[in-house]
Order: sequence, then structure tokens, then C-alpha cells
Amino acid sequence: MADLYFTKVPVITIDGPSGSGKGTVASLLANQLGWHLLDSGSLYRLTALAAQIHGVDLADEDNLKVLAAHLDVQFVAATETESAKIILEGERVERAIRAEDISLLASQVAALTQVRQALLERQRAFAEAPGLVADGRDMGTVVFPKAPLKIYLTASAEVRAERRFRQLKESGFSANIDQILEDICARDERDMKRATAPLKPAEDAIIIDTSRLTITEVVTKVMAEVEARGL
Repeated sequence: MADLYFTKVPVITIDGPSGSGKGTVASLLANQLGWHLLDSGSLYRLTALAAQIHGVDLADEDNLKVLAAHLDVQFVAATETESAKIILEGERVERAIRAEDISLLASQVAALTQVRQALLERQRAFAEAPGLVADGRDMGTVVFPKAPLKIYLTASAEVRAERRFRQLKESGFSANIDQILEDICARDERDMKRATAPLKPAEDAIIIDTSRLTITEVVTKVMAEVEARGL
């Protein structure tokens, strides 16, 4: 079944570190193309929230695996007037999955091998006609290695820290840019050196440095690659 997702449905993967703009670019691209969207980074949080809703103990890996495999979630791309939506079992949950308790549970979920495998197959199941834009860290290297277009977005740690700082301040949260920069560098180190699916560009990925580009400029660059491939 997995090969069907690689060959019959066009997939565009958007990978890169936190703060590189991949989530925003993927959402706008999906909206522009009229394709499905996958925000893979939210899946462990969504699994944790679903477990909480259904009373599944995180020590019960067998039932948690089943829950992950059948996760009823939809990612709705952003438009010019509306932000992106995450819908779990018919309810919007963008804010709910960012709660501190869900963050802690998500880290426990991510450590479970059977759940990770179930979510790998669940991610592949998002590839439906007319196409999929998949945003994450290992979309082009692990989840969709045969995707016809792989994009890897990057930016300097300083620029990504500034973006995160502005995002937090605009949302009304207090923020310390030095601490944000330290956290980003530490996360990069962990992601790039982890044994399973380390953060790195696929060999055939197109690398775009977004440090000095606007989101519109990045989307324009990616759309040029889409058109060049007849997608």
C-alpha cells in the first residue's frame, strides 16, 4: 500500500528545522494547489490528546498504537483570510495540542516504537488525490522518499530565533530572545544527531535559505519548481 502513495499520488515534501518557515509555506502551497496538507509535527501531540480524550493509558502501547493508526485528523490549509486549522474528531484543536500537559504527554508518545511505526503509515495515508503537501523533518528522507519534489527550507539560527520571538510577542506571551536562540541551537543539535530519522536534506532535495526571503518569495520559488515538474 505504501508504494501506491509514492507513485500514484504526487507529493511535495517541505522539510527543515524549526523556524525555517516550512509550516507556513506548506499551508499556503497546499491552498494554492488545492491539495491536501500534512502537518507531521503535530501528530504526536494529536495522539496524546486523543489518548486523553479516550482514556487510553500511555503505558498501554497496544491500544495507543491502534489509536495512532486510526487518528481521525484533518489539516486545513490557511487562506488569505483564515489561519490553518487542525481538526481532530470534528473539533478544532490547534490551541488544545499546545497545552503544557499535552506537550509532556507527546514526548512520551514519541518514545514508543510501535506508535512511531503506526504514525509512519498514518502519515502515508494522507497522500490522496489530487496531491499532498507534507511538512516535517523527515518527509523527504523517510516518509515519502519517492516524492517527485522535495524542498528543504533552512535559515540561520539567529533569524529563526527572531521569528519565534516576534511570534510569541504578537501572541501576547513573554519571551527572551537569548533563551529562544539557545533552545533552537539545542534542538538543532538533537534533531541532526538523533539515531532515527535525523534532520537532514534528502539527497535530491532543493535547498532554500529563507533567512532573507519573505514567505511570498519562498512560495514563488517552490511554485516554479512545481510548474517545472508539471505537478
